[in-house]
Amino acid sequence: MKLSKGQRGKWSLMAGILLFTLLLSACGSANSGSSANNGGNTGSSTPTASSGTNGKGCKKIGVSFPETNTSYRWDNQDKPLLINALKSALSITDSDILYNNANGSAATQQTQAESMLTQGACILVVAPADSKVASAIVDKAAAKGVPVVSYDRLIANQKVTAYVSFQGQDVGKLQGDYIAKHYQQYVKENGTNNTVLINGAQTDNNAILFKQGMHTSLDPLFNNGTLKNVYEQFTDWTGPVAQKDMQAALSRTGNKVAIAYVANDNMADSVIAALKTVHLDKKVLVTGQDAAQVAITNILNGEQAMTVYKPYSKEAEDTAKVVAAISKGDDIKTIATDTSTEPTSGASIPSILEAPIAVDITNVKDTIIKDNFYTKDQVCKGVPAGAGGVC
Repeated sequence: MKLSKGQRGKWSLMAGILLFTLLLSACGSANSGSSANNGGNTGSSTPTASSGTNGKGCKKIGVSFPETNTSYRWDNQDKPLLINALKSALSITDSDILYNNANGSAATQQTQAESMLTQGACILVVAPADSKVASAIVDKAAAKGVPVVSYDRLIANQKVTAYVSFQGQDVGKLQGDYIAKHYQQYVKENGTNNTVLINGAQTDNNAILFKQGMHTSLDPLFNNGTLKNVYEQFTDWTGPVAQKDMQAALSRTGNKVAIAYVANDNMADSVIAALKTVHLDKKVLVTGQDAAQVAITNILNGEQAMTVYKPYSKEAEDTAKVVAAISKGDDIKTIATDTSTEPTSGASIPSILEAPIAVDITNVKDTIIKDNFYTKDQVCKGVPAGAGGVC
């Protein structure tokens, strides 16, 4: 059939539209393959945060720590130990590790974690500033197929892939056991059995565990009247709050205190400052935890009775092993040595929980100094020669 000039024009227009539509379809197909990076394979050998591989093949690790103001450990001990352990376990370099410290802000930590995901972190290691608030970090990571390893403090989310820390209740129990064993001389010297309990932050699951362990040891003594619980309070882990609590307890008791259970060393140092103002330093049994440098010096000076030493190098090494196992696609349960109960759901989280060690003046040399946790010069400043067989 012969077409008129007008008909030929129509058919040419229709053919052009059809060809243009086919080209658009082809481009759209290519684009949808790229956007599927949110849940599919990118075709790249290095997974990104949105690859949905659940960490398999991952070489970009995000590390988020909670703060710097309540404990010396995070930036000065945990950070270098963990980064070096990750580099060794995964054969990666510094540029493959994204590190942030939230400086005590749960909101800042969430923003930092989201940024690390955007930058391509495909496994996160998170020590939460707030165990409940950090749950949102786990949810966002899980939506992108990114595993989260909870470091030192358990995040309140059943989607946490693994947890590496210390036996939390054992930390508190070591402190309580020490008090139960040594309270007599302090009760006798002060003429009172008044006991002050200054706990950590209620937003930190570890503080709850420490408190539980401490009460396991001390409740029998409270219940039978051997010791008297005259003041107990959660804090925010900071020295200023702990000092105010100690001052309030001293005011309440007319400066009659024999025992001060204090949940960590930074707070213990501030409690000692409060005791000094009423001339009770070296007369009250003060506990601590973390084996901070100031605590070891205070122990050698007789101002603090004990601390709890947690070998962070072991915690860092085992965390790196967990991250490496995730990257290899191995089942975490094959290297987990324990489980922990996630508090909101009751779910069991595969865990590695290290053993803490009680330290007082009798074993500083055989623990802290022997392990080169601190040097003699670091802990002996202002300490009498011969103290603890160290200085």
